[in-house]
Amino acid sequence: MNTPAFSKLSIIIPVFNEGPTVHLILDKVNAVELPNGIQKEILVVNDCSTDHTEAAIQNYQATHPNIPMHYVAHDKNKGKGAAIHTGIALATGQYTLIQDADLEYDPNEYSLLLKPVIDGFADVVYGSRFMGGNAHRVLFFWHTIGNKFLTTLSNVFTNLNLTDMETCYKLFDTGMLKSLQLQEKRFGFEPEVTAKIAKIKKVRIYEVGISYYGRTYEEGKKINWKDGFRAIYCIIRYGL
Repeated sequence: MNTPAFSKLSIIIPVFNEGPTVHLILDKVNAVELPNGIQKEILVVNDCSTDHTEAAIQNYQATHPNIPMHYVAHDKNKGKGAAIHTGIALATGQYTLIQDADLEYDPNEYSLLLKPVIDGFADVVYGSRFMGGNAHRVLFFWHTIGNKFLTTLSNVFTNLNLTDMETCYKLFDTGMLKSLQLQEKRFGFEPEVTAKIAKIKKVRIYEVGISYYGRTYEEGKKINWKDGFRAIYCIIRYGL
């Protein structure tokens, strides 16, 4: 395989009420050195946070003037999916990666996601929390069962064999991602983008194992059971 021309990665970080810790994830993303000299474009989208998130991000920008970061703030809360839509519209890298603003996923593992692309095999790479021997925090039995159910249901409609459809870590060919007519504004983004990317002719989708440092609800986890029912609806709607 010939190594594809690939010089810039767009990293979309949707943010909502992460004021106390947003600087930590920005530090991690900023510190990562990507393979093959790939440059980073960091797109931070604040979904109308009600805490001091905006001040924290603006302070970070002021104290890190050389970081390749673009900051956008929604004037009203629209949902995680809507924040990702905003980031997709701004992305100029050949590939785009989704990074949650919490500390559940480790940016040091970007190289794992990038390898199938750099090697010329993949257009899309999902980071699976259920593959490999990486560290995983032990939390929420019923969340795990629900996740596996949603992934299996999604696979039925897409004819993929993913192990973690709901993962945050998704890496896309930016042109393919921009070609999708995405509608879901909350956590329905995951099943919708999976269903629609799977329909692209000859798309090459890979999975790699990643670690997972999950948060409790007391620590700021936001997804809930209502989002699970919405995911079922989205799997069926966009899968048909």
